[in-house]
Amino acid sequence: MTQHTTALFEPARLPGLDLPNRLVMAPLTRNRAEADGTPTALMATYYAQRASAGLIIAEAATPNAVGQTYPNITAVHRPAHVAGWRRVTDAVREAGGRMFLQLQHGGRVGHPATSGLTPVAPSPVPLPETIFTPEGHQPAPVPREMTAEDIGSTVADFAKAARNALDAGFEGVEVHSANGHLLHQFLARNTNLRTDGYGGPVAARIRFTAEVTEAVAAEIGAERVGLRVSPGNTVNGIEEGETEEIYPALAERLGGLGLAYLHLVYADPDTPVFRKVRAAWPGVIVANPVLKEISTDGVLRASEELLAAGADLIALGRPFLANPDLVTRLRLGAPLNEMRDRYFMYVGGATGYTDYPALDASPSSDSIVALDGDRVA
Repeated sequence: MTQHTTALFEPARLPGLDLPNRLVMAPLTRNRAEADGTPTALMATYYAQRASAGLIIAEAATPNAVGQTYPNITAVHRPAHVAGWRRVTDAVREAGGRMFLQLQHGGRVGHPATSGLTPVAPSPVPLPETIFTPEGHQPAPVPREMTAEDIGSTVADFAKAARNALDAGFEGVEVHSANGHLLHQFLARNTNLRTDGYGGPVAARIRFTAEVTEAVAAEIGAERVGLRVSPGNTVNGIEEGETEEIYPALAERLGGLGLAYLHLVYADPDTPVFRKVRAAWPGVIVANPVLKEISTDGVLRASEELLAAGADLIALGRPFLANPDLVTRLRLGAPLNEMRDRYFMYVGGATGYTDYPALDASPSSDSIVALDGDRVA
């Protein structure tokens, strides 16, 4: 094995928080919470196993009941949620790690069979596909269009959830405005048909994301707040329109707040939108690369390309899920475990969650081949 000396392993800093390396564990929903959204002891084990990441961004937690997307996802709006997350953050801190919590409202990505409530969204435009519920996949319902009162109360719920996250021991929070969920639905022209001050031109469509982020920053301090976006992402039936205008405008509106970071999903350094956002954003950029192959060389190559293009930190999802010791593996050039997609979501339990093996403390090259011979190299 060849030990790598890339900048990925150099210390980095967010406002008010030192990081031992530039590798971030990206938030990915795993559906291992209790039915009411309370994190479990198994989740504490899972995150503590991955505490060598420079920063862990925990999976999406809903700020209110109507924001729930799928069964067994986490929440952070009740005392039991806060207590459950405290067990997770205590375990990670004891293992030497640091955590932010992602705050996510599903908007139209939800179902009464899961939350007991009719989903809300910027406009009554349903998800164009089925959605997983406790009774299996069902047609998505038509969401209720949010009123001005709904918008105001949702902004307040995000701010309260951020305060709860700090009470639960997180260093900060990430506002989720990506992947076709509520804030992203306000950004997109096909899901936001409003004619008031929250719809129509780009300046109005970015307003809700901006107001949520500003309220969260006012509640807990901007240096404890990140924002996640996914420019051009069509997941969950999204058609943004004006992508190259939306994200520079959002970066310019929020750039003066002093946020901890801006997190770009599926970041491609060769695209105009990446270059425009990097130029408009004065602070830290966390970039999630498009991985053509999930291997040691593939991850290192994609990560180093983003660092060279101006990213400050690199967020990785599936590589961290399958490799609790990903930082060590990348540093040593060791093979990666193969992701077992069958156990990714909706199945519960430790299989495909906390049972991925780590390398021995000082393995020989022969033992690595024996351990990972049938895995992606």
